[in-house]
Amino acid sequence: MVTQLPSSANMLEGTQTVARRSLLRPKAVVTGVVRWDYAASIVVIHLLAMCVFIPWLFSWAGLVAMVLGVNVFGQLGVPIGYHRLLTHRSFCVPRWLERSFVVMALCCAQDTPARWVSWHRKHHQHSDEQDDPHSPLVTFFWSHVGWLLIDNRETLRASAYDKYARDILRDPFYMHLEKHRSTAALIYLGHALLFFLVGLAVGWSTTGRAIAGLQLALSLLVWGVLLRTVYVWHITWAVNSLTHLFGYRNFPTADDSRNNWFVAFITGGEGWHNNHHHDPTSASVQRRWYEFDLNYYFISALKWVRLASDVVPPKHLRAHASAAVVAPATIAGDS
Repeated sequence: MVTQLPSSANMLEGTQTVARRSLLRPKAVVTGVVRWDYAASIVVIHLLAMCVFIPWLFSWAGLVAMVLGVNVFGQLGVPIGYHRLLTHRSFCVPRWLERSFVVMALCCAQDTPARWVSWHRKHHQHSDEQDDPHSPLVTFFWSHVGWLLIDNRETLRASAYDKYARDILRDPFYMHLEKHRSTAALIYLGHALLFFLVGLAVGWSTTGRAIAGLQLALSLLVWGVLLRTVYVWHITWAVNSLTHLFGYRNFPTADDSRNNWFVAFITGGEGWHNNHHHDPTSASVQRRWYEFDLNYYFISALKWVRLASDVVPPKHLRAHASAAVVAPATIAGDS
């Protein structure tokens, strides 16, 4: 059963415990060696996204594209596709749908599926220990984005992918993405070009003015692609940083994972992180009625239309199901 909510004193004690603890960076980190491929793309896209402050580039269509993009590309690609489907195998979907989720994640400039899965599985194995790729017990900045900017030989070795993501690399498409990393970049640039061309065509055809088409095209590019990319980055990174520092705990896990309502709100449920670390394979992270898990509701909808199967229930329900199976067998044996 789920433990009771901690008292304010216990919550304060937990916060102080986190404040006292500290970690060194992982041993395989090469201090001073910058990963320029990551650093350059992160800096450039952040700078380009700041064009949203140019009034001429605002449009309601661009704003709608940004909001819808977060909920389509962002939610389906990252927490549902990369996290619950590929990393934890919490449910199964047809191969075409799984790969569609991967393409959506790549349209948010997430890394290749093998790398993403490998890093996250390593995080679970060594959560808030020195080998954790992104524990905030090093520093908040390190866990949020810094770990991506400095070379970590352990996370980039082929042996790490073989250890943590061997099942992912059995898929020829995912292996292709790993061997030809330019494909992931081309997918991102191609979808950005598509946004631009759609805006250009719609704006030009509806007004008869090329400048109006250019304005809408750039608006969709800046709002619907660049700003959406930056936003999805930060809400994904917030799960690594904020939910290991701030919030309450339902379960006494060995790490500092916490349930953070703010992160849960902006990620569709990923902020119930202590629940997740207690039971990583469960398709749902909702353990209390108010811990809404929108990502799980979508998975349930997929199951309802028969696009998802083998949806893993929470640990306590799995235990009840196992007990129900064992009990009749025991009774039959005794008789």
